[in-house]
Amino acid sequence: MDLVLKTFQKQNFFDFVRTFSIPIGIMVLIAMMVIPLSSWMLDILFTSNLLISLLVLMVALQTFRPLDFSSFPTVLLFATVLRLGLNVASTRVILKNGHQGTDAAGNIIEAFGAFVMSGSYAVGLFVFAILVIINLIVITKGAGRVSEVAARFTLDAMPGKQMAIDADLNAGILTADEAKERRKEIAKEGEFYGSMDGAAKFVKGDAIAGILILVINIIGGLIIGSVNHDLTLGESAETYIILTVGDGLVAQIPSLLLAMATATIVTRISSDNDDLAGQISTQMGLSKAWVPVSAVLLLFGIVPGMPNTLFLCGAVFSGIVAWYTSKNQGDEKSNEKMKDDEEEENPGKIDIDEVSDNASISLDLGYGLISMVDSNEKKSAGPLISKITGIRKQVSKDLGFIIPNVRVRDDLSLDANAYQIKIGHTIVAEDKIYADRKLAMPGDETQLKIQGIQVKDPSFGLDAYWIEKHMVAKAESNHYMVVEPEAVIGTHLNQILLKYAGDLLSQDDVQSLLDNLSKINPQLVQSVAPKLIPLHHLTIILRNLLVERVPINDLKKILEALSNLSDKKLSPDELSEAVRPAISSLLIQKISNVNEPLGIVTFNPEFEQMLIAMSKKSSSEGLLIDPGLAKEMIKSIIEIGDKSSSEDKSLVIVTSPIIRKDLSILLRQHIEDIVVLSFTELPENKRVKVVATVGEKMSTQEKEKNNENANV
Repeated sequence: MDLVLKTFQKQNFFDFVRTFSIPIGIMVLIAMMVIPLSSWMLDILFTSNLLISLLVLMVALQTFRPLDFSSFPTVLLFATVLRLGLNVASTRVILKNGHQGTDAAGNIIEAFGAFVMSGSYAVGLFVFAILVIINLIVITKGAGRVSEVAARFTLDAMPGKQMAIDADLNAGILTADEAKERRKEIAKEGEFYGSMDGAAKFVKGDAIAGILILVINIIGGLIIGSVNHDLTLGESAETYIILTVGDGLVAQIPSLLLAMATATIVTRISSDNDDLAGQISTQMGLSKAWVPVSAVLLLFGIVPGMPNTLFLCGAVFSGIVAWYTSKNQGDEKSNEKMKDDEEEENPGKIDIDEVSDNASISLDLGYGLISMVDSNEKKSAGPLISKITGIRKQVSKDLGFIIPNVRVRDDLSLDANAYQIKIGHTIVAEDKIYADRKLAMPGDETQLKIQGIQVKDPSFGLDAYWIEKHMVAKAESNHYMVVEPEAVIGTHLNQILLKYAGDLLSQDDVQSLLDNLSKINPQLVQSVAPKLIPLHHLTIILRNLLVERVPINDLKKILEALSNLSDKKLSPDELSEAVRPAISSLLIQKISNVNEPLGIVTFNPEFEQMLIAMSKKSSSEGLLIDPGLAKEMIKSIIEIGDKSSSEDKSLVIVTSPIIRKDLSILLRQHIEDIVVLSFTELPENKRVKVVATVGEKMSTQEKEKNNENANV
């Protein structure tokens, strides 16, 4: 009771009624089957039952799509139980009070029975039997079969629809929210048709129950009237058959209406613009169809012996409909022609949608690669789309923010086997692949040169061959690593996404990350952004971290580090450097196992001091090094990097915080996957191992050069 009172206080009366109407209604249905009802209450309930059935049928006719009436299976269940409950209640009254006359069970039952029977028991029984046959054999059986087939095909088509949504999402046609709504709609559609398959059994069972109740009422009425109330067999038949047929008709007509509603729902074709009446009028309003109808009726109208007047009236009516529909179709064609004329009059008109492209990432394919996107099978998307989806998920997980959709499209200006990757409107990578071949890359033990198109692997620049598919077994037996063409593009795309992650992070993405963190740490977010760090400055800081592949997964730790630096007036670039020691472990754990020491490359102390001195002299212009010295340094680091790659280890340079950033910018121009850390970024609990030292020879050469310059 307290719950009911609290609910009533929070809601208005109508909301209260809506909340508790179903529980109360179920209790009333149960009570109807147990508690005897008076005749006037039966009249009210039978009228309400007819009203509900008509309402359900009208709603079914007015919906645009079956899912617009997704509650129909449940409504059908309640309506069926209501009707059966009324049958139980009316049967009790008929068998108990039927001897008192035909009005013993109420005026509704008496009126239906007397009107349909027209003074003849046989007429009433036959009419009732025909209604049951129509309901059970025609409508209910057909609706049940359609529901069963629709449920099976809907469930079978769900995987294909899900893949189509993923394809549209990756191609940029749908946003993430739209894709989520589409997936919900598909799941809802499967549940709906599955429920409808079972709901059709309610209607069938209801029709069978109507026949059994009719038989029970007639037999029971004849026995009770003759035995208990001393009525003759004729008097019992006259009274109880009228009551029974009336009761059956009062129940069977709503049952027939609900069966029609069920058949309408399951046979309905979805439409975004028209209800059922609009669909039928549009599709049947063809003048070419109405003209021959009118001609045939006219022919029957002039045949002697036929009801000429009726056929001629039908011919005139069909002719009027044909003229009207022809006129409407002519108006539509004229409107389309006017639009075409307007377009021809303005040939230079260009819409902004034709030239604008807001995709963050684009993958343009030559026409020879379209088969990788469009699969021949209806239930599956192309292999490239699935590959891109997996790459986006993995990179998003690694870096800590959602990578934007990759818009995949064809470009006729490209060669048949060429592709381009764009970040915004800038082409950042391009190469060629062969959709009908596979890429074979030789391994360490490979000795035999295989026949194929010799190329460089687009991701790592290794020698490789595009081979025919029938040569795959031979290549693998000779220690070649064979890769699918979609995997080649996928690996290249993965490399590009990691490299340009900083360009892909927008202020909207940062705000989304803050909103997500505020659910757990609201005070931290409110105190840092935007009070201490404006949103655009925080975006710059996170971009700087991503440029050097430092993940931003732990946004909480980043904000805590920034809050500790709030008393220092630093630029966003300086804050980026200052916050790195707090989160460097996220980067280190990706390149080194927890229990293994981190292999690092250091600089000779004298050479490092020389670089620091050069950095101080160059001030804000970056690290200005003598070209010859820079060339020697980069050459040495590349040699060390090649050795590390052969051992499957990452190249990690550790240097002073003063020159870390400038040195990283210089080295990343020549070695993309290099990691440059400062001494302050090495975790205290992480063991390190110096694998090489750079600069001993170069520092000696530089000293000698300086001495020569001094002597001169």
